[in-house]
Parts: sequence; structure tokens; C-alpha cells
Amino acid sequence: MTQKAKPFGQVLRERRLEKGFTLRKFADLMDISPTYLSQVEQCNVDPPTAERIKQMAEALDVNPDEWIVLADRLPNDLPGIIKQQPSVFPDLLREASGLTIEQLRKLKDQARKMREKNQSEEGEGEKQ
Repeated sequence: MTQKAKPFGQVLRERRLEKGFTLRKFADLMDISPTYLSQVEQCNVDPPTAERIKQMAEALDVNPDEWIVLADRLPNDLPGIIKQQPSVFPDLLREASGLTIEQLRKLKDQARKMREKNQSEEGEGEKQ
């Protein structure tokens, strides 16, 4: 049986304490009220926006994308990326969903190399 992931608020509280932030100090840093932060940590309210979660994750030295997904949100840039090629990106994600983490990393590296090659070729074309 798989273990259920901890709720966002609990993970946030644990990491905040690990990093030595009091509730009030972290709330001030995030420009939110301590009461709201407490409610998020107790899972009494929905997690904040993806952008706010990104700020929290960066302040606590964790991967923002992982935390955004943990909070059942999507990173703000993904809908726009998918809309660029709506018939291809969803299919790519579906095909990649069965790959191992190592295979996904290799796929990501290959995609980065292809993108860099395209950008390099575009730059050479502008010089001519």
C-alpha cells in the first residue's frame, strides 16, 4: 500500500520550523498575516496561490514546483506552455507519465539540448 503524502500545510510548518522561522517572522517575510499562515498550516483553509507558494518554497530552500503540486496547484507558466501546442504537449505528458525518474531526466536533458540547438541555429540565421 502506498503512503499518502502529507498535506501542504503540515509540510510547510515542518519545513518552516526546520529553518528556524517563527510563525510571525515567516508571515512577515511573506507579507501575510500570522493568522492566515496558521490557518494554512493547520489545513483549515486552502493553500495559497501558486505564486505565493513559490515565494514560500524559495524562502525555505525547497523545490517550488514540488510544493505547488503538493498544494494541488499548477505552476503559473504551464497553462501557457500547453496552449502553445495544445495537440502535442498533453500527448507528450501522457506518454512520459509511465517513464522512470531517470528516463524523465534524460528526456528533459534531450529536450534542453534540442531547444539550445534551435536557439543557436536561429541566432546564426539572424547573422546571415
